[in-house]
Order: sequence, then C-alpha cells, then structure tokens
Amino acid sequence: MKYKNTIVTVLTLALFLSCATNPLTGNKTLAFVSNSQIFPSAFAQYDKFLSENNIVNGTSDSEMIQRVGQRIAVAAERWLNANGHEGYLKDYQWEYNLVNDKTVNAWCMPGGKIVFYTGILPIAQNETGVAAIMGHEVAHALANHGQQRMSAAYLQQGLGVVGNIAIKDEQTRNIFNQSYGVGSNVLGMLPFSRSHETQSDKFGLTLMAIAGYNPDEAAELWKRMKANSGGQAPPEFLSTHPSNDTRISNLQEWSPAAKAEAKKFGTNSFRPLGAF
Repeated sequence: MKYKNTIVTVLTLALFLSCATNPLTGNKTLAFVSNSQIFPSAFAQYDKFLSENNIVNGTSDSEMIQRVGQRIAVAAERWLNANGHEGYLKDYQWEYNLVNDKTVNAWCMPGGKIVFYTGILPIAQNETGVAAIMGHEVAHALANHGQQRMSAAYLQQGLGVVGNIAIKDEQTRNIFNQSYGVGSNVLGMLPFSRSHETQSDKFGLTLMAIAGYNPDEAAELWKRMKANSGGQAPPEFLSTHPSNDTRISNLQEWSPAAKAEAKKFGTNSFRPLGAF
C-alpha cells in the first residue's frame, strides 16, 4: 500500500509540474516532454520523410502551397503578438511541401513542418480551400497538440502501471487490463484527440481569415470531404476526429466570429477563391 501511494503521489506531482499554457485557449495542458526535446526529433523525422518521398517543386501547385503557408504563418504571428505571446514562435521552423501521392491528407509535425499530398488538392478545389486546410494544420502546431498527445500517452501508460501494481489478484488484474485498454481509449484518448481537431478547426478559421481567405469556404471544403468519403466513417465516439456533419455545422457557426476577429487586423475583404 505504501508503494502504491508513493506512485500515485509521484504521478500527481508530475501532472502538477508538467503543464504548459495553450496560447489558443489560455488553458493548462499536459507537457511531460518539452518542445526543446520534441522539435529536433520532429525536424529530423520530417527531413527523413522528404528524402523518401516524391516532393513536388517548381509547379504552380507547389508554389501555391508555399504562398498559402507563409500567409497563414504570418497571420499566426500577428495574432500571437497581439494576444501577448511575443516570441512564441522563436523555435518554430515553418516548412511547407507538396508530395506527389494520391492520399487525401495533409499533416503538420511539431514545430511547423507541414506536408500536403497532391491527392487532397482536387477536394480543396481552390486556394481558399487549401488555406482552410493549412490554417487547421498550423493551429495544431501552435497549440502543441503533438506534445499533448505524447504526454497523454505517457499518462495512460502510467495509470495502467499503477493499476497493475495496486491489484494483487491475477484474475482481477487481467480484467482490469482488458477493460482499461478499451476504456481509456474510448473515454479518454479518443475524446482528447477529437477535442484537438475541433480546436484546430476553430482557430484555423481565424488564421485563414486574418490571412485574407474567406472562412465560409471551410464548411464547403468539409462538404466535399464528406462526399469524397462516401459515408465510410466510424461512429464519432470511436474516431480520432469529429464526424463530417459535426465539423460542417461547427465551421458554419464559427465563421462569423472568425471574420469579426480578422477585422481587428485590418482584413475587411477576402481574396477570390483562386481555383486551380
């Protein structure tokens, strides 16, 4: 019992000490691993990925990805500076690459390393659609969602260890292990991931609007995403992402607020969709 109490105390202390502030929400978030540790590893992984894949350079599409990425990054810095987070991006190394791959996806690694696959461009349909995706990905980086997911995984593992130490009966311990794995995912990790996606959807609208792209197009993008999926998606509670319908509804609801925020930065009109 004394050993178990010691472990619980250590975990509680670790939770208290290992927190960071999310600049997008002002809330405390898990941060068991610092960005000074995460960023170099992420940058090395990104370089390795680029060396192993077909990077598109010198085309209008690749130049557009660069252009949109730079505009969104500038919007992010302007918003952060205006909200008391000067210098927040000093360790970020923004990079935007287009990869020749039919996969319908885009992603961002910690520290601002972004990849778009050519397979997502037909669904993006226009430069504003790309800006909606880019805003979402940049928001992930700003909120340190990679750091939070890694920290949550450590916490999940740690609580599992505590349970195994505390439960002495082997049969009960086996039942705990079976139920804990499923329960901690469905009730913990998956909702945690969905909250990150929702947070990035919302702040991504603000970033694209400040950068001069109409946030109304984000909901239209997800209507096309929904059509492309053909209805093949798991129930929302079993997914790392909100459902398409949830995202569309949320984006439509949040768009007016994103426009209002953009006006504070002098953005009173938006660029044409810029079809490609």
